[in-house]
Amino acid sequence: MLHRLFDLPLAGIFAAMAIPYMLSALVIWWISQRPPLGKRVQTLTGVVAPFFGSVAILFALLTGFLASDISDRNRQASRVMLAEMDSLHTTQTLSVASIGDMAAIREALRVYAQSVVKDEWPHMEEGRSPKTEAAFGELLRKVSDPAIARDSGQAVNTALLAAVARLGSARSDRMALAEDKTNELKWLTVLILGIITQISIGLVQLDKPRAQAAALTVFSSAVIVALTLIAAQEEPYSGIVRVSPAPIADFSDSLVVVVPPPGSN
Repeated sequence: MLHRLFDLPLAGIFAAMAIPYMLSALVIWWISQRPPLGKRVQTLTGVVAPFFGSVAILFALLTGFLASDISDRNRQASRVMLAEMDSLHTTQTLSVASIGDMAAIREALRVYAQSVVKDEWPHMEEGRSPKTEAAFGELLRKVSDPAIARDSGQAVNTALLAAVARLGSARSDRMALAEDKTNELKWLTVLILGIITQISIGLVQLDKPRAQAAALTVFSSAVIVALTLIAAQEEPYSGIVRVSPAPIADFSDSLVVVVPPPGSN
């Protein structure tokens, strides 16, 4: 449900945060200061400020934990992409440096990298791309060819297999991070606690309408700004602040596959 919020542009996320929090602040102020419920709510006057502090601290702690989790996941996403790039470069380097002709492996690398950028990356939240899966399978089949060990040596064959295995592992880690939805429950908790904190502010300032309005406005504004900036980083590969596939696209564009003409030595 919340992934639709994270897919919005920055202005959309800001509006999605601002509307409910400002509306809830207005409702709290109206209920506590205006008929028909104002007089009844006023009987709760006397709630001390430390009560608000305890709720606000709980909200701040959970928001901090959420922001820390998101930042850590984004760092992992960046490391995983770099690991995938390293495996692509290693496979390419081995194919160029070996004695045997490995143009077919470089072509399979190019097809895989293009499929990652065009087919898989834009839709990672929906799962693995069948085209990319097929491209990786073809790459694995090429490096598993027994002719490589015969023409270039067993050491080269083993190194190629290890590089492609690392590539597959990095891809699996990337997909796991993209499909991770464990933060949605944390988001719901933080959003609900924000409204509860607004209610606690209203209770503390029941006897001072203007101070209550000012406190609710300042707190709501702070919550809106903070949660908007955190939400902008929620999707590590497709959000506003995201890891770009540009390095993989550049690798694919720069990969020149030279196929020797028939009959050449």
